[in-house]
Amino acid sequence: MSLFFVLLILYIAFVLWLAMLILEKAGLGKGWALCLLIPIINIIMLWIFAFTKWPRVKSPEQENT
Repeated sequence: MSLFFVLLILYIAFVLWLAMLILEKAGLGKGWALCLLIPIINIIMLWIFAFTKWPRVKSPEQENT
């Protein structure tokens, strides 16, 4: 196996690990990170993730109470 494929596997593992950390902090399931591996679906999921309400983030109305 060439060095390129070894580095590619390490890069993919690193990106998935970072995505899992972000999803965990947002209060979402870690399994959603696997969507990053599917072309087109990964872009759609990033848009959905960006514009949905995160379970762990309080809205300004909730912070005042």
